[in-house]
Amino acid sequence: MALGGCAPALRPVPASAVLTPPLEWRTQVPGTAAVEQRWWDSFSDPALSALVEAARANNTDVLIAAARIEEARGTEAASRSLLLPTVEAGLNAAVRREVSAFGKGQESVVAQPLARVSYELDLFGRNRAGIDAAAAGVAASEAAREATLLSVSAATASGYVTLLALDARLATLRKTLAVQQQSVHFAQRRAEVGYTSQLEWRQAQAEYQATAQNVPQVEAQIARQENALSVLTGVLPRAIRRGGSLADLTRPPPPSIVPAELLRLRPDIAAAEYQLAASDAQMRAARARFMPTFGISASAGTVFSDLLSAPISVWSLGGSILAPIFDGGRLRGQLTSATARRDQAAFAYRSTVLNAFREVEDRLATLARLGDQQRALDAQRVAVADALRHARNRYEAGYTPYIEQVDAQRSLLGVELSLVQLRADQLTSTISLYQAVGGAPAGRNRPVTSPVPDSGQPR
Repeated sequence: MALGGCAPALRPVPASAVLTPPLEWRTQVPGTAAVEQRWWDSFSDPALSALVEAARANNTDVLIAAARIEEARGTEAASRSLLLPTVEAGLNAAVRREVSAFGKGQESVVAQPLARVSYELDLFGRNRAGIDAAAAGVAASEAAREATLLSVSAATASGYVTLLALDARLATLRKTLAVQQQSVHFAQRRAEVGYTSQLEWRQAQAEYQATAQNVPQVEAQIARQENALSVLTGVLPRAIRRGGSLADLTRPPPPSIVPAELLRLRPDIAAAEYQLAASDAQMRAARARFMPTFGISASAGTVFSDLLSAPISVWSLGGSILAPIFDGGRLRGQLTSATARRDQAAFAYRSTVLNAFREVEDRLATLARLGDQQRALDAQRVAVADALRHARNRYEAGYTPYIEQVDAQRSLLGVELSLVQLRADQLTSTISLYQAVGGAPAGRNRPVTSPVPDSGQPR
């Protein structure tokens, strides 16, 4: 006991690992609402909801995360067995020839069934610390699965929005091609009757082909996006059913949470906290190895032999105390390593929290600026469309060359494609914000705890 009292003291968590959440967000977005559990249904597209549900059920990353939970539970069960006695039974049997007490050889048949019970007294909490570490590992695996589910849900929803944006981009190109085809026919008729040279006709053809070459590119992107969404949902590449167009999607209001709630909602923060708790328990277990171990054991059995007139019962009962005296610094080195791993987990927790707050702030800042960008693009589209109308009328009246109409058409196409991308950005930014705040998964209501556990104290 005196030797165990010389064990090193546990080192507290570094003060630099502690982080206090801010009181409010740096960027305020108006029109927020409470976080919905099935936030992907807020987009009012049944095809999107079906894709997300399929991905949550069949995605390979989710299935791997579920298998890791089972592995962690097995480790926890193995750790809990250390608090229970070990019961063994066996049978020793032999046929042997040996020298008797009278110097003569003799043969015998011996059988000895035996039962043995052993138990280690966990007086200093080494085994219980191992159980705490294993239980925290299970919780960390479950939180990691929630993080995977959240990531897969957001990736699927964003991928579907991207697919609809590509559809809208393709429709815009085809609409522009139809207008340019009319311009080509008009320029051709004017050139054939000699009203103009063939320059304008060739310019119209060149502009038409410049737009047409974008169509197969977008069609290939649509096919690749459908393949990516298929793999996300755990099936072979195939066509993806649409529930509507990009314009039909409802953009839900941004989720509203206070910064302190982020520690409860983010599953990756929960996983980091549980990993910190596990490393803290492993550090306590490393310190407990400096203490002596106490064990008791008992065995009982019966000896059967053809040399005996009757079976003989045998038994034993005993205990043991084993204390480390000299190990060449092995135990101290293990404790130092465990303490360093605990500190690493503490800093990893701080890094996870910092990154979580940065992601939310980034999404809020993006959403706050996209509205201003949309107003500017809408005004630009009105101006460019009006400019194209004037350029077309002036060209058809013979006042200006065809190049002015070409420039106006290019500008309008660019603005319309930018509006499609802006609509997609608004939707995907909202999805990213739901992912950044952690969503509202069912079955998880983890209370907000201290950023780091108190070293040396069981959680």
